Amino acid sequence: MRCPHCGNFDDKVIESRTLAAGEAIRRRRECGGCGYRFTSYERIEDKQFMVVKKDGRREPFDRLKIEKGVERAMEKRPFSSMQIESLINDIEDQAEIIGRVSHEISTKDLGELVLEKIGKLDKIAYVRFASVYRHFENPDEFIREIQKLGTSVSAGEEK
Repeated sequence: MRCPHCGNFDDKVIESRTLAAGEAIRRRRECGGCGYRFTSYERIEDKQFMVVKKDGRREPFDRLKIEKGVERAMEKRPFSSMQIESLINDIEDQAEIIGRVSHEISTKDLGELVLEKIGKLDKIAYVRFASVYRHFENPDEFIREIQKLGTSVSAGEEK
């Protein structure tokens, strides 16, 4: 592994740790040339997970897009960054489970998955995300979504 500080290829592994339920390994390394310590990550390279857009185009799954949307919806809500990170990890894991066989998921399925996961955590964040995802253009659309959300809350409370 090339040292990011001096470019030397002589390094030693100081510590290794398994991450993400065995899906990745984090290694702390020390450069043999300059002594600089750095971290590297190893992951199994699998067939790239793709997102199928509405027009049929396919593009690589981008976790950052999910992060931006979720963080924007959860902005100024009473949740820690750890809770939001956990939510995003859960969404990513569930998306990969849904698309495990074909290595792809449609934007519709992905959006609905995000809505489902956010809705279980926070109703305000749900409406915020839904307004962007579903392209609300007038107040009536907000009202219908909130009424639908109220119906699902009432139905869930009766169980």
